[in-house]
Amino acid sequence: MSTLWTPDGERPVGRPREQEPPRAQPAPPPPPDGAGGEPSEDEVRAHLNELREQLLAAPAEVVIANHAFGLFELAALHLSQQPPKLDQARLAIDAFGALVEGLTGRLAEAE
Repeated sequence: MSTLWTPDGERPVGRPREQEPPRAQPAPPPPPDGAGGEPSEDEVRAHLNELREQLLAAPAEVVIANHAFGLFELAALHLSQQPPKLDQARLAIDAFGALVEGLTGRLAEAE
């Protein structure tokens, strides 16, 4: 089974095999100091650094496939509108196609 990287962790995609137990999700960032207040600049910087490390740990082909799926979802959203937003959907579909055609053979399992 393939996975897609999201800010909340890896997500399984594809056909589910037999009942698989749900994967543990990383804990959300701790609340900022001072109940309900805005996070400090240092807390924001630390959280961004953590997100960068997670992104660097993910294989590029998985991140790219995740972005491609986002373009697919964007096209579907525009097509589901009444009336459908065909020009917007076409742009998202063309962007998706450019990724798929331009990276043929380079996305490993994500292809």
